[in-house]
Amino acid sequence: SLILGTVITMSSAHWLLAWAGLEMNTLAIIPIISKQHHPRATEAATKYFLIQATASALILFSSILNAWKTGQWSISQLTLPESTMMLTFALAMKLGLAPLHFWLPEVLQGSTLITALIISTWQKLAPVALLYMTINSLDHKTLMILGLTSALLGGWLGLNQTQTRKIMAFSSIAHMGWLFMALTINPNITLITLTMYLLLTTAMFSTLISTSSKTLTDLGISQPQVPTLLAISMLSLMSLGGLPPLTGFLPKWLILTELIMNNLLLTSTIMALSTLPSLFFY
Repeated sequence: SLILGTVITMSSAHWLLAWAGLEMNTLAIIPIISKQHHPRATEAATKYFLIQATASALILFSSILNAWKTGQWSISQLTLPESTMMLTFALAMKLGLAPLHFWLPEVLQGSTLITALIISTWQKLAPVALLYMTINSLDHKTLMILGLTSALLGGWLGLNQTQTRKIMAFSSIAHMGWLFMALTINPNITLITLTMYLLLTTAMFSTLISTSSKTLTDLGISQPQVPTLLAISMLSLMSLGGLPPLTGFLPKWLILTELIMNNLLLTSTIMALSTLPSLFFY
């Protein structure tokens, strides 16, 4: 159901089908989050359900409003300003963008490492696909503000964290900010940004899963046992932070180049500076 829900959303051109896919996706992951019989897991599953249900309701409401006013159910025909604004915030909520990001660190902290990996990677695909399909209808200024806020907050809030899952959550928030920024200036760069984020996050979580590291102390303890693995994971982290000449630097460089070409010098400077706290806590 988890895979099917995402595939339905990504391949649909009708709002109701896309919404049904998102719902399947949400309902499929809730038992996965709450399968450990622990209060933290139950709390994480409840928070996840409430946030995703609210976002899904907003998506449904925006599409019904658009269909009522324009008579169009097609995803590409979203023309009503109220609907586009609602959809933007609903998808930002689903992806965990600031200022709607508060649920993500808590949910990841209450899940197992494997579940946290699924939430950080696979669960991002359906909302990003919807964003990609509706990008021409959405308000680019709002997307830019959301992207900028996320990149800054994702960096700053991760500074004093010791839990690896929370660090990955704030990394996810910052990367989604870069993704939104890429969407507004050149949707083609979005695909590279998303692919890099998914690959590097999967690599990092694989290290954490294989060493069972839930805190930074655990990582330090496992250093003598698997030095090669941790050296590779360090490179993955540096790449996530966007340190040249590593792969993760490429999408950020492309986004900054596009921003400068569009005369958005202040925005590009703030985006570049927002990577510094991220690099520091990595």
